[in-house]
Amino acid sequence: MPNTYNGTKLKVFSLNSNPELAQEIVEALGTELGKCTVKQFSDGEIQINIEESVRGCDVFIIQSTSEPVNQSIMELLIMIDALKRASVKEINVVIPYYGYARQDRKAQPREPITAKLIANLIQKAGANRVISLDLHAPQTQGFFNIPVDPLLAMPILAEYFCAKEYENDVVVVAPDHASVTRARELADRLKAPIAIIDKRGPRDIGSREVNIVGNVEGKTAILVDDIIDTAYRIATATKAVVENGAKEVYACCTHPVLSERAIEVIQDSALKELVVTNSIPLTEEKRIDKITQLSIAQLMGDAISRVYEQKSVSVLFK
Repeated sequence: MPNTYNGTKLKVFSLNSNPELAQEIVEALGTELGKCTVKQFSDGEIQINIEESVRGCDVFIIQSTSEPVNQSIMELLIMIDALKRASVKEINVVIPYYGYARQDRKAQPREPITAKLIANLIQKAGANRVISLDLHAPQTQGFFNIPVDPLLAMPILAEYFCAKEYENDVVVVAPDHASVTRARELADRLKAPIAIIDKRGPRDIGSREVNIVGNVEGKTAILVDDIIDTAYRIATATKAVVENGAKEVYACCTHPVLSERAIEVIQDSALKELVVTNSIPLTEEKRIDKITQLSIAQLMGDAISRVYEQKSVSVLFK
């Protein structure tokens, strides 16, 4: 990566969802954030002012569509429209956390496919490219008719666990069948076996029937998921592997949504450590000793650099 992009046609703007991450990204790029203000009128309507010339520039907007989700999405759409009307060359949207991604299909009659709706809105507003991280469903890329670079946080998470020393053999545990591919990838990097938690009954309640496929007895278990929201699923999985003889339990995820009583649930669980990324910022009350947050700034910065310089982004998937 070049030492600096100051004085070039690269412009990076941050909206309100994750300014700390945006600052880290521009520091990795060797440049500065573009000047803009995001305000609200008295009735809650959003007003955005871009305070420098962007004509002919390749612009990157950094905005996780996280809590407050709808506010974050509207900020993003309004910013795209403002840039489009300011005659920029390209509008690249960097969405570390893609909100509404879990609504990616009709699981029941008369349900919306909101992940597709958000993709339509982003395109219609005028975006030319999307860079995201660990989309909940990889096929979400197909909801867009513009290029999508789906970056992966697994190398960052795996590097952290590879550097740790464990007293027992390690097993990577998928908290449900949907997480098996992700668990296998981490297990391959750690050269460890996998186990799968087979659950029956409604999600996110404590009374589900739980069985474990694989051996966790006497081992250090590492649970892996893409999103932790209410934390009931990860707490139930932790309890199950402990009851089946695991000596200690770690967990990791890319996106720490951590809504409702999630922090209390994690604190009360047998988890030794939860490792997350900063795709979503942690508020002060969520920064507990059990949670370790890793930065994705260098990864996102590398992606921005490669897109701007028209280099291959695929090397970042490895």
